[in-house]
Amino acid sequence: MEYLVKIDAFEGPLDLLLHLIQKLEIDIYDIPMKDITEQYMSYIHTMQELKLDVASEYLVMAATLLAIKSKMLLPKHDHEPLEEDEFQYEEDPRDELVERLIEYKKYKEAAKELKDREEERSLMFTRPPVDLSQYEKDDASVPVDLDVNIYDMIAAFQKLLRRKKLQKPLSTRITKQDIPIEQRMDEIRALLHHSFQKPFSELFTYQDKSHMVVTFLAILELLKRNEIDALQKDNFSELIILAV
Repeated sequence: MEYLVKIDAFEGPLDLLLHLIQKLEIDIYDIPMKDITEQYMSYIHTMQELKLDVASEYLVMAATLLAIKSKMLLPKHDHEPLEEDEFQYEEDPRDELVERLIEYKKYKEAAKELKDREEERSLMFTRPPVDLSQYEKDDASVPVDLDVNIYDMIAAFQKLLRRKKLQKPLSTRITKQDIPIEQRMDEIRALLHHSFQKPFSELFTYQDKSHMVVTFLAILELLKRNEIDALQKDNFSELIILAV
């Protein structure tokens, strides 16, 4: 039975583009359309392969990026000689996209600032002391939260797929076994119950691609239900999955 998952963390195509710009350390005023389009399409294909609910606006943005990329590949037309005091301005196909990204970035940063103020204000409330000894854990074993989002999860899954593909044997016997997502969620809960935290790759115990997809969807569903959390110790290090 097909299992569709809609992830609330997707905020729209502009959010994905900003994520890619930050990840690739791109100048927002000089976007290399070839690189950004390839990365964007890679994310869209992975989302579709995982049966995630890809909103139509993502596909519209994909078409927009391809159109801009095509325009930039067209040869520039020669203009007639201009007088000394005349100036010919040639419109950049990226201008409209850059304006939308900058405007969206402003609103996103403003929303984050308001959220930070809300959290800061919430710290001013007090409550009676509570015994938290049963929840104490070794702080040294808990990684620092580096703001892992849904796009980081997809990137980690893409990297895992590439590594598994390189490691698979030259000849193999193919078997098909359908695994319900709820069953895989129970298995992940059991693993984290015993060890509290696991590296992201260690949750993918089988080479079979369908099993890996089910595992990834199970992780996303557990994240959505706030039963687990995903953290990173350092930038570009492997994700760590923890029980909440």
